Amino acid sequence: MLMRFTAAIAFLLAGTAHAQLTDTEQRIVAAVKQRSPAALELLEQSVRINSGTLNPEGVRAVGEIYRAELDALGFKTRWIAMPPAMKRAGHLVAVHEGGPGKRLLLLGHLDTVFEKGSSVPLWERRGDRVRGQGVNDMKGGDVIMLEALRALRSVGALDGANVEVMFTGDEERGGQPLKVARADMVEMGKRADYALSFEGNSKHDGVDTASIARRSSGGWVLKVQGKAAHSMGVFSAQSGYGAIYETARILNAFREQVIEPSLTFNPGLVFGGTNVSYAEDTATASAFGKSNVIARDSEVLGDLRYLSPEQGERARQKMRAIVTTGNLPGTSATISFSESYPPMPPTDAGRKLVEIYSKASQDAGLGRIEVLDPSMRGAGDVQFVAPYTVGIDGLGAQGRGSHTDDEDLEIASIERGAIRAALLIYRLAQAPAP
Repeated sequence: MLMRFTAAIAFLLAGTAHAQLTDTEQRIVAAVKQRSPAALELLEQSVRINSGTLNPEGVRAVGEIYRAELDALGFKTRWIAMPPAMKRAGHLVAVHEGGPGKRLLLLGHLDTVFEKGSSVPLWERRGDRVRGQGVNDMKGGDVIMLEALRALRSVGALDGANVEVMFTGDEERGGQPLKVARADMVEMGKRADYALSFEGNSKHDGVDTASIARRSSGGWVLKVQGKAAHSMGVFSAQSGYGAIYETARILNAFREQVIEPSLTFNPGLVFGGTNVSYAEDTATASAFGKSNVIARDSEVLGDLRYLSPEQGERARQKMRAIVTTGNLPGTSATISFSESYPPMPPTDAGRKLVEIYSKASQDAGLGRIEVLDPSMRGAGDVQFVAPYTVGIDGLGAQGRGSHTDDEDLEIASIERGAIRAALLIYRLAQAPAP
């Protein structure tokens, strides 16, 4: 399958090696530019609705706005509900069937990290920028996708295209189990020749970038046990070192022995004492202990990110060995692992897809695109389909402060992003059918 992708991409690169914009492509660009004020209005309409992941009504309301846009573009739309126990809004799916040709999957998400009751303004215009809830991550990217499709439709370039769209409702806090929450996306990915994801675009050293690799998102829980006893006996053969000293030994050994490029393992929460507990629903830990008592229990909650399955397995093996061997006297420890988002390793086909994207951008006078270092971006939905197709991410808007109270967006990036995306979709759709 990878050879087929590579051959198709080579064809595209050869066909555009010295090309500028064709007449049709010039009309596509003009259509995007004509819609720029309306695109901003569409963005404002969707951003003014709180759609935190745990606000399913708000998520569905944003979905209905985008659904109406897709219906008007000739897509067949449907809403995929999730099981009630998952407590998630579900996903919006849209399909456009064309003639023979490449199949494209476009990905966005409706939810934001700003839950209902957030003090962050929904929409605050600041000159050529906008601050607001999810304005950059990723309603700006959602609007870019819709405007690109609209421009293609306006010049007849969408008629023969095979495009599937999925706007997920729980990207920021994935519903559990993720195998269920992403089952439909995986099936769509298996049908696609290319997957284009519209998470925020970022600059590196002043140059716009795109992502063809994203590290996994998962975690680990370290539990350490010692002997509760009077502190006067600490370090003795009878009382041992206690759970907190053993925890410190393990974490320092991780730092010294496990680090390698593109691999991170962050201990985000550490708590220990005579008694400890952790509340998952509030992400809150509590501990009881005294300075003159040797700690009996300690726990660490950590994050684990790696670029390939092989790298992840190496890390887990090393960490398990450190946890279970060389324990300080009077202590024992266990570690468990979980994975939410699978890794998306870089591929040659992905690099060539960025070349096509970069060429389209340069032909439109918008500058080159370079591949972003995966350590500079978190996890995203495109990772679920990466094993089955050629994926690219970062086609969305440019902004600052994603996930923070100061999240904002550069308004001009909506037009730039829509032009680039429309040209990329158009050129990919022109490739010969497999």
